[in-house]
Amino acid sequence: MLNNLGQNGGCLGIQTSAAALGKMKFIKQGIDISKYTMKPLPLPKSGGRGHDGRIWTNHVGGGHKQRYRMIDFRRSAQKGAPCIERVMRVRYDPCRTADIAVVAGGSRKRYILASQNMKEGDLIKSSAEIPRIAVKAEEGDAHPLGALPLGTLVHNVELYPGAGGCVSRAAGTCAQLVRKIGDRCIVKMPSKREINLSQECMATVGRVSNVDHNKEQIGSPGRARWLGIRPRSGWWHRKLVIMAGKFDQSRK
Repeated sequence: MLNNLGQNGGCLGIQTSAAALGKMKFIKQGIDISKYTMKPLPLPKSGGRGHDGRIWTNHVGGGHKQRYRMIDFRRSAQKGAPCIERVMRVRYDPCRTADIAVVAGGSRKRYILASQNMKEGDLIKSSAEIPRIAVKAEEGDAHPLGALPLGTLVHNVELYPGAGGCVSRAAGTCAQLVRKIGDRCIVKMPSKREINLSQECMATVGRVSNVDHNKEQIGSPGRARWLGIRPRSGWWHRKLVIMAGKFDQSRK
């Protein structure tokens, strides 16, 4: 399991091979990832290679240097008065498709995922209370699933209470609260599959920012290299050129 990112938050989930590989990169540099920090961390390139030095993913490598920002995926708050934070700014993150927001409240400052219409100066609220009547859902606020009305679009949904959001974190994605059965909530994921979660699982209201990410065209081979996308071998391109030349000769 992954460690919590400090006392104020973190993502606790199943550790995949890719996550373990990224974790080892920071450990080799002497960076303690168990402590949350807003300082961008140096992220060395892997070139598509795994821990064994072999290529795991083709056409990956190069690109502009990137620094990793620790995102606090836990929006949970203590029982009682809600935690209110102000959005300081919304900015681009080179390590993910969605935009991130710098929020501050009380004595802490952190990075969170930005929602679709989030802008500088907004006040967002995090509450762990589950009232008898559903709350009025405002975009950017975080509530337990049991406190939200049916049909609410949410993102950064927890699979287990207090574990940190794991569902709907990519740009433009969202899940939907479709029905409640006792103390359980049925959530439709972006893949249209439905999952049964506890009513205490936290979720952020709204859709993830950068909705037009999938519609954006790279535009040039040079920009693809900046993004760390290596070209194909070029054999199929040469083959098409040769076939086109033979076709022109046959027409003559």
